[in-house]
Amino acid sequence: MALFNRGSKITLENAKIPVHVGVIMDGNGRWAKKRGLPRKVGHRQGAQNFRAITRHAKEVGVKYITFYAFSTENWKRPKDEVDALMNLFEKYLDELDDFLKEHVRIRFIGDRSKLSESLQQKMLDSERKSKDYDIMTLLLAINYGGRDEICHSCKTLAQQVKEGKLEPEDITMDMIEQNLYTGDVPPVDLVIRPSGEQRLSNFMIWQCAYAEFYYSDILWPDFNNDEFDKAILAYSERNRRFGGV
Repeated sequence: MALFNRGSKITLENAKIPVHVGVIMDGNGRWAKKRGLPRKVGHRQGAQNFRAITRHAKEVGVKYITFYAFSTENWKRPKDEVDALMNLFEKYLDELDDFLKEHVRIRFIGDRSKLSESLQQKMLDSERKSKDYDIMTLLLAINYGGRDEICHSCKTLAQQVKEGKLEPEDITMDMIEQNLYTGDVPPVDLVIRPSGEQRLSNFMIWQCAYAEFYYSDILWPDFNNDEFDKAILAYSERNRRFGGV
């Protein structure tokens, strides 16, 4: 992998590889519309691309990668599109055994209570089967929202206060972080958002506090391995000071 960044001597061989990459998979519907196809066809194509990018990220050396698959706000979409997405999740969870063979740990983040029982069971099965793998962790955010996640953490701590197990003044940022869906996952280093949009869209608000952002005009189904490499090289050139000098 000897991809060069224009005007730079950095290659993937000597680049700083982010530990945790977050991907906002955007543009599936527009990809389909440009081709005169139903939006669900774009979602199918985007799901296939997620598999390819996951494998490539593992080869590059990324240890954690989180894909924003379905937000808490996505329920507002037309019912047939939501149903198609849920069916797609079921189908691809059946095929996640490919990742298990490659010793990829699988995690799901978000509120599962609104999902079908069969989908919840498949999520649990994938997590259970892969819990001891450590080559890379793949996180899928389904029915996920950053604000909802922080609220969930605060409710957990509030319950402990109510039960007398915790004093309000003893609550720390570390406690809030540990009670997020990603309590044992490092913060996001790099957020990639294709499709030309430049916003976070309620994605991992807490975890992205010091993340670097990479935007691309390419729609997600066309965001290939070379585009992913460009994002890694751009990240590698950033000077991350975390509030320091």
